[in-house]
Amino acid sequence: MALFDIFKKQPAEEDERARAKAAYEKVANLESDGYEARSMRLGMSMLCRAHLDKTFVAGAQQTEAHELAVMVAIQQAKEVPEPPQAPLFQKIKSTNGEALVYLPPEYADEAFAIGMLYQKTELTAQQAIDAAQRLADRICYDALKLNAPFVALQFLREELAEEADADAEEAGEGGAPSEDADRPRA
Repeated sequence: MALFDIFKKQPAEEDERARAKAAYEKVANLESDGYEARSMRLGMSMLCRAHLDKTFVAGAQQTEAHELAVMVAIQQAKEVPEPPQAPLFQKIKSTNGEALVYLPPEYADEAFAIGMLYQKTELTAQQAIDAAQRLADRICYDALKLNAPFVALQFLREELAEEADADAEEAGEGGAPSEDADRPRA
């Protein structure tokens, strides 16, 4: 019977994908600016933010794996694998448990590409943040018709801030002596 369970799971996954896409499209096509519509847009923007962040990370991770697979294929004189593709659907943890979230290809592909370029060091962390924020702005303003965008790649922003703090501490400890260093201590 386990063989037949495989067939039962696939339609459920397809249904879940169809529901996720329909939910995105419903919110993106809302005409109203009422409280309920704004609430739906804000909720979808938070899901889109999580999708964008996860897709960025997927782009970086899958690029690393792909580059390694390409090197192995070349060494073994085998066919080079196809490059990875952006996921249009991501499992996101929400207050209601896990949710499958859809992001249209034009946005998912761009988020994935930013992650790929960051992994290949063709973009600095700040350039990746800036590009992802421009994408977030387009999703919020153009697709979801919100007045304010969400903050993209918060985890990378925090990492940069921590590095800057660590660099500042190092500069303070090993840097030039302060003016007080020459004064006698009481």
